[in-house]
Amino acid sequence: MIKKVVVIFLAIGVLTGTGYFSYHAFANFQESQKKQQLALQKKKAAWLALKRYLGREAAHFKGSTGIIVKDLDTGWEFAYRSERLFPSASLVKIPIMAAVFQAEKEGKLALDRIITMKGSDQVMGSGILKAMPAGSQFTVERLLELMVTRSDNTAANMLINLVGRNYLNAYFKRIGLRNTNLSRKMMDFKHRKDGIENYTTPKDVSVLLEKMYKGAFISARVSEKCLALLKLQKVNDRIPRNLPDDVVVAHKTGLERSVCHDAGIVFTEKGDFLICVLTKSKSSYKSCKEFIARIAAYTYHNYKMKGS
Repeated sequence: MIKKVVVIFLAIGVLTGTGYFSYHAFANFQESQKKQQLALQKKKAAWLALKRYLGREAAHFKGSTGIIVKDLDTGWEFAYRSERLFPSASLVKIPIMAAVFQAEKEGKLALDRIITMKGSDQVMGSGILKAMPAGSQFTVERLLELMVTRSDNTAANMLINLVGRNYLNAYFKRIGLRNTNLSRKMMDFKHRKDGIENYTTPKDVSVLLEKMYKGAFISARVSEKCLALLKLQKVNDRIPRNLPDDVVVAHKTGLERSVCHDAGIVFTEKGDFLICVLTKSKSSYKSCKEFIARIAAYTYHNYKMKGS
């Protein structure tokens, strides 16, 4: 009888203890859920404020602009004339890079293949190959690096020759770049004067960048390679311009007659965001660069200061 009483009391004790801990576990869970909900509400309010700011900035820009800013965690997006066509300038080097990696996957070329630079390959504008002697040799991988990190026009044209313009344009369409084309080489002023132009849209550029960010471009390994090249960008007078030095940005610029662009991904402690700002204006390049930098800095501080 005594043993039964002891067992009953022990059982009551266990149940009481279990109930006590279950209650507190549930209470803690509720508190955690409440905090998460409040954080999400705060984040959404900050995002809506950001969208209002970006809308005002875009509307007051002196010229044409197309903008996409996207929170890569929630998928929230600000889009302003995101399907407007712009001369792509050096932004086209992002899809060219993508096509080269696809050609490698298909066995059409190897990244360690040696390419000899001809004098006819060399063009002016950005890059270092224009000053090197004809006959210099480079691997495909080195040409990719120079094309992306230094926006080297000669390297870009050598890769265009290697892969072929027909392959490039067909591949752009295949991966969903509906309004991106390559109709002339870099620095081909003759064709440009005749109205032959390369075009893209903020939407197309953002589609490709997001695929790379998510590891969905060809493979996670290739996506990471593309982002690694974009992170080594040497031209940092737009998106990263007013950001802290330790903020990582994977991006590519474009600059040509009347157009000034920058597009990339900004990595922050409180979430990463995609930003594409394309501009066409008769204003100075300086004011266009400042506009892009202002958009990027405000977006970054929205993340930093408002808990996004």
